Amino acid sequence: MNGGTRDRDAALAELRRRLGNGIALLGLTKTQLAARASLGRTTVQEAFNPKAPVPSPGTIAALAHALGLPETELLDLRRTAVGETAASSEDAGALGKPIAEWDPHHLEVHPAGSDVGLGHPSVSLLSGYIRRDHDRVLADSVSAVAAGKRRMVMLVGSSSTGKTRACWEAVQPLASKGWVLWHPFNPTRAEAAHDALARVGPRTVVWLNEAQHYLADHSHGERIAAALHAMLTTPGRGPVLVLGTLWPEYARRYMAPPTPKAPDPHSRVRELLTGRIVHVPETFDAKALQEATRRAQTGDRLLADALGRARGSGRVAQDLAGAPLLLHRYLTASPPARAVLEAAMDARRLGVGLHLPEDFLTDAAGDYIGDEDYDGFLQRRDWARDALAELAEPVHGNQAPLRSAHTRPKRTPPGSDTALAELDGSDTARCRLADYLEEHGRRTRRHLCPPASFWSAAFERLTQSDDFNALAAAATARHRLQWAHHLRRRAEHTKRAAAPQAAETVVDEGHELDADTDRLWSRAVAGDPDGAEAAAQDAAAVGNPSGLWVMGVWRAEAGETAVAEKLFSQAVEAGFLEALSDLAVLRDDAGDHCTAEALARRAGEAGHTEALRRLAERREKSENHSAAEALARALADFGSTETLLALALERQNAGEVTAAEELFRYNAHAGDTCSLRHLALLQEDAEDREEAEALARQAAAAGDSNALRHVALRRWKAGDIDSCESLFREAARIGDAKAARALVLMWERAGQPGRAEAFVRGAVDACRPQLLRDLAVLRAKAGNMTAAERLFRDAADAGHRYAIQELIRWRDETGDHAGAAALARRETVNPDVSRRHPLHELARWRDANGDSTGAESLYREAARFGSDDALVDLAVSLERAGDRGAADTLYREAADRSNVDALRALVLRHEERGDGKGVESLLREAADSGNARFFLLDSRWPSGLDPDGQPTSPWGSRT
Repeated sequence: MNGGTRDRDAALAELRRRLGNGIALLGLTKTQLAARASLGRTTVQEAFNPKAPVPSPGTIAALAHALGLPETELLDLRRTAVGETAASSEDAGALGKPIAEWDPHHLEVHPAGSDVGLGHPSVSLLSGYIRRDHDRVLADSVSAVAAGKRRMVMLVGSSSTGKTRACWEAVQPLASKGWVLWHPFNPTRAEAAHDALARVGPRTVVWLNEAQHYLADHSHGERIAAALHAMLTTPGRGPVLVLGTLWPEYARRYMAPPTPKAPDPHSRVRELLTGRIVHVPETFDAKALQEATRRAQTGDRLLADALGRARGSGRVAQDLAGAPLLLHRYLTASPPARAVLEAAMDARRLGVGLHLPEDFLTDAAGDYIGDEDYDGFLQRRDWARDALAELAEPVHGNQAPLRSAHTRPKRTPPGSDTALAELDGSDTARCRLADYLEEHGRRTRRHLCPPASFWSAAFERLTQSDDFNALAAAATARHRLQWAHHLRRRAEHTKRAAAPQAAETVVDEGHELDADTDRLWSRAVAGDPDGAEAAAQDAAAVGNPSGLWVMGVWRAEAGETAVAEKLFSQAVEAGFLEALSDLAVLRDDAGDHCTAEALARRAGEAGHTEALRRLAERREKSENHSAAEALARALADFGSTETLLALALERQNAGEVTAAEELFRYNAHAGDTCSLRHLALLQEDAEDREEAEALARQAAAAGDSNALRHVALRRWKAGDIDSCESLFREAARIGDAKAARALVLMWERAGQPGRAEAFVRGAVDACRPQLLRDLAVLRAKAGNMTAAERLFRDAADAGHRYAIQELIRWRDETGDHAGAAALARRETVNPDVSRRHPLHELARWRDANGDSTGAESLYREAARFGSDDALVDLAVSLERAGDRGAADTLYREAADRSNVDALRALVLRHEERGDGKGVESLLREAADSGNARFFLLDSRWPSGLDPDGQPTSPWGSRT
C-alpha cells in the first residue's frame, strides 16, 4: 500500500471516528440523526459504514451541522479521503456556465418574433419586458442570494403567461457578479438533476423550467425534491438560487393534502414547494397594460403588435409567445392535420408522455375525421407525411403546432434492465405538441372521450408501460372498461418484457391470488359452488390453498357452516394459516369456546389477530370480563394493544381504578404509549406528581408527547402555573404543537402578550407559521385587528397556507367589508392552489352570515376567475331562496366545466322528473369527462361503454 492510499484511508477512518463520537455524545440513533439532518436513513447508515463509499460533501455538511461538529475540518478530511485538493474538488463539482453566455431561447424563453435579413438566418427577438407583481418577489429573492442566502421560487401559471421570461429577467443582476446557470436536461431532465444536484456549487442558478418533468418523474421525482430541500437547508451549500415553472394543474396535484389511507406520491414535493410558490396571472392588469402601451409608443414594435391583438383580453404574454397563431393554425388545419393534432391533445390530457410516436398519432387520427373527408384524404398514401409536415411548419415565435422531438438515449450495457426497458420503440420517430395547444386541448376537449381509433392505436403503437397504465386509468375513469382491461394487460406485458424477474415477483405476490379469488367467487355466485370448490381443491393440490379459504368464506356466508369448517381446516393443513381466524369464529359460534380460543391464539402466533379481537369483544359483551381481559392480553403480546386499552378505559369509566391501572400497565409494557398517558393521569389524580411526570416522560421518550401535555393541562386547571409552563415547554421542545399553542394561550390570558409573541417568533421554529396564525386569531378575537393583521401576514410569509384567507374573513367579520373584498381581489393574483379561490371563500362566509346579495356578486366574480365550485355554491344559495330555474342554469354552466357536484345535482333533477333519457345522457357526459367513479355506472352498464358511448356487449373474464 503506497503512502497516498494510507493517507486517504487514515483520513476516512478519522472522519468516521469523529462522526461516531458526535452521535455517541448526543445519544442519538441513526434514524434520529437522519431526521435532524434532513437526510435519508440509508444515506446516514452508509456514512458510518466502513465498506460504503466516501459520503458526499452535502452529506458531510448536513451531519456536521446536526452533530455540532466543525464543518470545515470534516470536509477537509473528506477531500483527503478521496484524493482531492480544495481546488480540484471545487472544479470537479462545477455545473453550468456563466449567465451571460446563455441564449435565453436555449432556456425555453419564447421568442416574440424574428428579424430576417437578406442572406442571413433569422434572429429571434424579445419584446421589452413589463414587470408585474411576481417580478418583485423574484427580485427580492435575487437580492437575498446576492447577499449570501439560499432561495427557491416556483412560478405557477398557465402556458405562455411569461413565467420563463420572468425567471430570465430576474437573474440578469447576478450575471455581473460571476454567477453561473445550470439547466439539467441530458440525457433526460429528471436523470440529469437526480445525478448531479449534490454537486451544485455556490453562486449557481438551478434552472428547472417546466418543473413537472423533474418533480413528477416516477423514478426520481421525490428524490429530486429531497435533494433540492437539502441543498436549500444544509449549511455550506450556498449561495444558490433555484428557479422553476409549473402549470397550475401540476401545482394543484403536488400541493393537494394527502387522502387518508391512500398513497402520498408527492410528500417531498409538497414539502419543498410549500411557501415557495408565486403565481403568475393570466392577464396583464391595468398598470401593466399602461406600461406596455408606453413602451409601444416609444418604439417597441413587438409590444405594439401584441397590444393591437390582445389589449381587450389582457393576454399579452400569450400573444407574444405565438399562442394566437398556434390556435389559428389548429382551427384552419387540413382535416388530416387537425385530426392528428386532436389525437395528440387527447393523448397528452389522458396522460401519455411528452414525446408522442408519430405512427401512433397517424393511426389514431382515423376516427377524428368526418366521413365527408375520409375518402378524400386518408385514402391517399402520403396523407400522414403531408399532415405531419404541415404541423411542423413554425408559426410566429418559431413555434410549431407539432414539432419533431429528439432525446439523447442514456448509454447502458446491453444486458441491463434499463437497456431492455428502453429498447422497445427507441427508434420510433416522435413529436411534441405545442404547450399552448396542449393546454387548449385540456380546456376545450375535457368533455370528450377519444374515439375507437385512438384506443386501438395506443394499444398497438405505444411502447411504454407508464403510458399504458395512464391510459388504462383514463379509460376506467370514462367507464371504458374493456379498453382499460386490455391496456392494463399491455402494461403488465411490457413491464414483464423489460424486467421479467421483477414482473414475475409482482404476479406471484398478489395478482394471481386476486385473480383466483375473483374467478372462484364469481363461479360460486353464478350457481356453481361445487365446481368452484373442486377448482379450489385442484389448486391446493399444486400448492395454492388460498382457494379453499375463499370457498370456506362463501360457504360460511351461505350458512353451510359444517362445509365451511372443513374447507378452513383443509386450508390450514395446507399452510394457509389465515384460515385459523375464520375457523376459530366458527367454533365459537358452535359453543366450543375452548377450542375457539386455542385456534385464535394459534392464529395470533401466525400474525392474524382478528379472531382474538372478535372473541375478546364477545366475552366482554357477555360480561365474562376475566376471559375478555385474558384474550386482550394475548392480543397485546402479539403487538395489538387497542383492545386491551379499550377494556382498561371501560374499567376506569366504571370506577374500577385498580383494575384499570393494572390493564394500563400491562398494555404500556407491551409498548402502548397511550396507556402510559392514562397511567400518568391516574398518578396525577392520586397526587403522586413525581410518578406522573416520570410516566409522561417515559411516553415522550417513546415519541408520544401527549402525556406531558395532558399532565400540564391538569396542573393549569389546578392553578399550578409554574409547573404547567415547565411541562408545556418540555413538550413543545420535542415538537408538540398543541403544547406550544397552549403556552401562547396561557400567556395571552394572563396578560403577557410580549412573552407570547417572543415565544412564537423564536422558540419553536417547526411550529412557527401555525403559531403565528394562532396568535393572530387570539388577537383578532380580542379586537386588536392591527396586531392580528401583522401576525396573519407574518404567518403567510413564514409559509402558512391559509393565513391570508383567514385575515380576509376576520376583516369582513369586524365590519371592514370593502377591505376584505379588496384583499381577496389582490390575492386573486396569488391564490392558494390547494383551497377555494379567496373571493369564493369570502362569498361563502357572507352567504353563511345572511348577506346573500353581497355573496352572489362575489360568487360570480370568483367564477370569472375559473372557480366552478363558486357557481355550484351560488346555485345552492339560489335554490335555497326558491329560484330553482336560476339554480339549474348555474348547475348546467358548472357541469360544462366538468364539475361533478353540478352533474350530480342535474342527475337528481332529471330523476325527480322521471326523465330517464336525460339521466342517461348526463351519466354518459360524466363518463366522457372522466368522472365515472363518482356515479354508480356498473349497475347500468356492467360491461362498460364503447368509445362512442354505446353500451359494450358482454366480453368475458376481466382477470
